[in-house]
Amino acid sequence: MELIDTHAHFTFSELEADIEGVLARSIAAGVTSWVTVATEPGGLEKAIQLAENHENMHVALGYHPHYAKDVTEDDLSLLKQLAASDSVVAVGETGLDYHYNFSKQDAQKDIFRAQLNIAAELNKPVILHTRNAFDESMAILEEFTGKLKDVVVHCYSGTPEQTQLLLDRGYHISFTGIITFKKSDETRIAAAMVPLDHLMVETDCPYISPEPVRNQRPNEPALMIHTAKKLAEVKGMELDEFATAVNATSKRFFGL
Repeated sequence: MELIDTHAHFTFSELEADIEGVLARSIAAGVTSWVTVATEPGGLEKAIQLAENHENMHVALGYHPHYAKDVTEDDLSLLKQLAASDSVVAVGETGLDYHYNFSKQDAQKDIFRAQLNIAAELNKPVILHTRNAFDESMAILEEFTGKLKDVVVHCYSGTPEQTQLLLDRGYHISFTGIITFKKSDETRIAAAMVPLDHLMVETDCPYISPEPVRNQRPNEPALMIHTAKKLAEVKGMELDEFATAVNATSKRFFGL
């Protein structure tokens, strides 16, 4: 069995300091390929370099909404330049975060639209971050109907109604360790709704360690096996069968 972690943050200090150990443990657990996601101004080249130095590591580039207030026109130009490379598999994560509001909402919307324009021009799929801003995120994405190659909503924990809207639009949905939490019944209902050809699995490490190792910090790809097992259970599948299906989905989405 082999799995792909479709959303990790290997350049974050919690993981970078022991990256060789993190990857060795991941491979031993059956998670053998990864997408490392850059999120902040000044961090794009670092993520590219890390991926270039490690086999089966791919890179996505974008600016998280937390940093929208700091993103300059030069930053956007650099993103467009670097993301044009065939080695960059997606633009993101990008979107809206109204939970923390570290950046003003208007700034978040502006930087979100700017990155969607880049993704459309480069024909790259988009990794969406949306928190407490689902309707607003969907409205902006609707402006780009027919222009975007593909969209995945990462770290998903939405309602069945939101899930159906995403599926109606043809978006992909990616689940983290949240699916394993005792109180995440609604997320498990959502996962049951998502067809395997639109479903992916991720860690969002160093965050969101799954049960039964929820207290382990940092989260890392070796622990994603617990998330995959829960998703396979929700789908009524054997783990190997589930892994084969979601790997095919992930490879198609990212062009791996």
